[in-house]
Parts: sequence; structure tokens; C-alpha cells
Amino acid sequence: MRVNARFEGVAEEQVAYLATHTGLKVSDVLRNSVDFYYRHIRAQSGQLKHFSKWIGQGDSGRSDISANVKQFISEGLDAKYPAASTPQTAEPLTKPAKPTRSTP
Repeated sequence: MRVNARFEGVAEEQVAYLATHTGLKVSDVLRNSVDFYYRHIRAQSGQLKHFSKWIGQGDSGRSDISANVKQFISEGLDAKYPAASTPQTAEPLTKPAKPTRSTP
């Protein structure tokens, strides 16, 4: 695909800087920039989809996820770490007995 684009001002300076400091042609700088931006957007889209199952409905088909997110996270953690969810009772702290002096 052939593309004509006008770069003026800051955008023009940025492209020129990248071309100068990388030794690449302007078309290569633009090609790499589009590839970088594409990967960034694709990664964001994937992360949001996985994250949304905890915050919104996502792909679960349920409509109550966002309202009960703390409960669902708690249940998930309890299932994964059952010992951590059980409150452990601590032994009451007692002061050690003071040594008594024997008088001669």
C-alpha cells in the first residue's frame, strides 16, 4: 500500500530525529512506528478483555460481576489459598513470671 501523508511541525521534527538517530529512511521509521503502535493497541485490547471479567461482565454471561467483584475475588482467593483464608487464633500473650529472690 502506498500512503501519502503530510508531517508538519512537531511530527516532522520527530520523524526527522528518528531517521537521523537510527540511520533509517523516513519510510522505514514510519513503518516501524506503525508496527509499534499496532502492537501497543493489540496488547491493550487483549489485557482489557482479560481484566474485564473481574470488573464487568466480560465473556462470563453474568451481569452481576461488577457489583460483586470483591466477593468473587475473595472466593477465588479462598479456593486458591484455603489456609490463608482461615483465621488463625493466636495464643494469648502472657508476661513471663518475675524471678523471685530468696532471702538468706
